Amino acid sequence: MSEKTKYSEEELKEFEELILNKLEKAQTELKILKDSLNRSNDEGTDSTAAHTKVLEDGADTAEKENLGQLAARQQKFINNLENALIRIKNGTYGICKETGKLISKERLRAVPHTTLSIEAKLNQKK
Repeated sequence: MSEKTKYSEEELKEFEELILNKLEKAQTELKILKDSLNRSNDEGTDSTAAHTKVLEDGADTAEKENLGQLAARQQKFINNLENALIRIKNGTYGICKETGKLISKERLRAVPHTTLSIEAKLNQKK
């Protein structure tokens, strides 16, 4: 029996459901992050003590930067998941872009948006 070169429709359906679930959660988390960023932009205008305000501004700035970085990371994750859905539709999902071999189901379940097999990922780090 020859080595499989792509996943079956049934297997792809399983991965698609997994990705759609992760995508829904990621979009909800991104909305929460964006709402938090917007809220922190609205607050802090009616503080009375000037020296307290300076300390709060520093903390607010650090928090906004942190929330901004988290939001950017979340957006990148969403983009990667959406790209994985495109690969499912065009039949290239689960195929390593380096080796051309199938990525293991275990790896895809853990990182459903990956485009590299473990072998290729480890070779990248060398």
